[in-house]
Amino acid sequence: MKKKQIVLLTGGSSGIGLAAAVLLMKKGHKVYSASRHECDYMQDKKSGGEIIGISCDVSDELSVKSAVGVILEKEHRIDTLICNAGNGIAGALEECSDQECRQQFEVNFWGLMNCVRTCIPSMREQGCGKVIAVSSIAGIVPIPYQGLYSASKAAVLMAIQTLAMETKQFGIRCSCVLPGDTRTNFTSSRVYSVQSQSGSSPYKDAMAKALSKMEKDEQNGMSPEFIAKSIVAQVEARKPELIVVPGYSYKAVNVAAKLVPSSLKLLILRKMY
Repeated sequence: MKKKQIVLLTGGSSGIGLAAAVLLMKKGHKVYSASRHECDYMQDKKSGGEIIGISCDVSDELSVKSAVGVILEKEHRIDTLICNAGNGIAGALEECSDQECRQQFEVNFWGLMNCVRTCIPSMREQGCGKVIAVSSIAGIVPIPYQGLYSASKAAVLMAIQTLAMETKQFGIRCSCVLPGDTRTNFTSSRVYSVQSQSGSSPYKDAMAKALSKMEKDEQNGMSPEFIAKSIVAQVEARKPELIVVPGYSYKAVNVAAKLVPSSLKLLILRKMY
């Protein structure tokens, strides 16, 4: 029988995060689902698992410390941290303002860092723990007009690999999950840089064509439940995989991205989008 884990999951109110929270609950774990929009309480009577909503803005370090403090006061431990909260800002890099650049990284990268810095000390004291981050295949494959998103997800991937080396000595294991196109409300909630929506933007037509292709791929992509299975597998694994790419086609993309010369890779991507 698997040990019941205390899990802190960020971005758990919808999409991949919600799917992962529900699956963890059904497997008997206790999930604190952190979101700016607090989630409803849920319980699976068969397994005894629970989802407990907790208000938290990952881009605000004090908010993260408050949420983690509440959990530790009640549970005295956090077994697994799942950093899933994220957003996307689309636009040609030239047309992304400083504020928009910072906004993208505040959630996707600094949100991860705020959670890691707050949870690692208690895990180190426990002598065990897991940190699982949701990056993206865009973190290894540059996506035109989603440069900020790709860069932030690449930063997440690098940070988790570094964290894995630094914290192994304390019994802490790390994993990074890289989903490809997934059917979630990420598509409908995508934000566009202000300048990219200007009629004078030299990128406007090309960007509209590329984003149309991307959004079609997203809405015909993998289900959030499919990605959630990969996340939960790492939560329950004795030795989680460092890098996980769900879906055979995206595993192939991951391998190709390492083997294909950069110039050819960019040529293929330009033709795709």
